[in-house]
Formats: sequence, structure tokens, C-alpha cells
Amino acid sequence: MKYKRILLKLSGEALMGDKTHGIDPVKIDTYAKEIKKVFDKRMQIAIVIGGGNIFRVISGASKGMDRVQADYMGMLATVINGLALQSALESNNVPTRLQTAIKIEAIAEPFIKRKATRHLEKGRVVIFGSGTGNPYFTTDSAAVLRAIEIDADVILKGTRVDGIYTEDPEKNHKATKFDNLSFDEVLKKGLKIMDTTAFTLSQENKLPIIVFDMNKPNNLDNVLKGKNVGTRVDL
Repeated sequence: MKYKRILLKLSGEALMGDKTHGIDPVKIDTYAKEIKKVFDKRMQIAIVIGGGNIFRVISGASKGMDRVQADYMGMLATVINGLALQSALESNNVPTRLQTAIKIEAIAEPFIKRKATRHLEKGRVVIFGSGTGNPYFTTDSAAVLRAIEIDADVILKGTRVDGIYTEDPEKNHKATKFDNLSFDEVLKKGLKIMDTTAFTLSQENKLPIIVFDMNKPNNLDNVLKGKNVGTRVDL
């Protein structure tokens, strides 16, 4: 394998499958099986999941609500997704730990860098919930921050498309895919990969990002083997 320790970033929407909201048990089990393939090869895996599949359904009710309160609602949605993924992984015989930036001792450990690293070294998948624990920060920022803290080799962003394109390929079928990009090229071309805070943090810490299609069987395994899958963003 090309890498030893990875941070996998999944969107909450990815867990919906063909549903309009919530969690599709078949889809999350499929993801768990893909993760198990690389876990069985002694890969150290940490995961950050968004909460859009849950929070965007109720976001209409948050209109007019204080932004900080709304952001905390989104953080709790990521914990729900983290619990669902934890259950799916453990059903596939993958040991896990769920850590959260907001203390919820009844269901998860509080995030502690040394403890998270130790879990990875002992062969457990670590799922990070509740983002950074602070309002105004996205789960993209949380993914980059946690990746830096645990000394991950790379951030893998699993999406519905097979990389970064000149335009949204779901809207324009003539969009062109990039195989490799530098951080500077992404900024110059105005490509949207992560929010600006997350992207800048990754660039400053020289942490590469690979954007790939998580829904294609064996794609995660192929990325980690160094095959030409998705789009790699590096210095």
C-alpha cells in the first residue's frame, strides 16, 4: 500500500443512497465493506462524515434561528451518522472507536489526539464526530484538522463523481476531468473541492487530497494502491 494512515472524508448525503434523506442501510453497509477491504490490509483509517443527509432535511426549520444553534444541530447530525457507520463497520468485524469534539460520554469518547492515535496503532478505525466542535466551521475543515493532528499521510474525499472536473460533470457532460492538480492550480482555476479554510489548511501543511468516487467497487482499495483513480491535489 502507498499509504500507512489515511483520513477518509465522506459526505452525509453519500449515506442516503437513492433516498431523499436519512440513512440507507444497504449503502452504509456497502461503504463498510469497502473500508474493511483496506482495513484488512493493516491500513490505519480515520473517518470524518458530514451531516447533510439529516440536517438539511430540518434546515428549513432553522431559518431565522441563531447561526450558532443551527451549527450545533449540524454537529449532532454528524454524530448520528458516526454511530450508524460504527454499527455497520462492527457488523463487518471491524473494531471502531467513535470520538466527538462535543462531550457525549454515553455514546462516544471525547476527542483526544493521543488516544485517537493509539487506537489507530492498535488496529481500530476511528470515527470523528461533531466536526471541530465549533460553530462556523465545516466538516471539511474538521477533516483536514483531524488529519493533521493524527499525522495522516493523505486525505481521501469520497464523492459521487470520479474526481475533479472543469465543471460539474452531473450538469455538463462535456466537462473535463483532471488527473493531477497543484494547490495553486486549484485556486487559479477557481475549482471547488473544499471550503477555503479547509483547503488553505491542507495546503499550508502540505497534506495531499485525493478526490474519488466512493460508490465504485474497489475504488478505495485502488486509490491506496497508488492506481490512477480520481484526482490528486498536491504541491
